[in-house]
Order: sequence, then structure tokens, then C-alpha cells
Amino acid sequence: MSMMDTANRTNGMRLSGVLGGLTQRFERYKTYRRTLDELNALSNRELADLGIHHSQIRGIAYRAAYDG
Repeated sequence: MSMMDTANRTNGMRLSGVLGGLTQRFERYKTYRRTLDELNALSNRELADLGIHHSQIRGIAYRAAYDG
């Protein structure tokens, strides 16, 4: 294997890693936004039935996307 082949392969692996990381970040962000939107669509009564205060919604959405 030549030096050029090795360099191309290394660059390809780096690009694959970067794209994979971006894809994962975007999927997590979509989960965050979907959770946030769904919880914000609930009435205060529905939130209370779930034991959630409106001020907790962002934290819950964040944990659903990034801590889970």
C-alpha cells in the first residue's frame, strides 16, 4: 500500500467519523425538539396529571435527548 493510499484511507476514516458525529448530534437535537414540542403542546392540567410543572419542560427534553 502506497503512502497516498494510506493518506486517502485515513482521510476517509476521519470524514466518516465527523459525519457520524454530526448525524448523532442532529438526531439528539431532533429528539430534544420533538420532546419539547410535545410537552409544550400539553395543557397545564395534562402536565399536572403527569407530575410536571411547565418550568421543568426544557430540562426533561434535554435529559431525554442527551442523558438517555
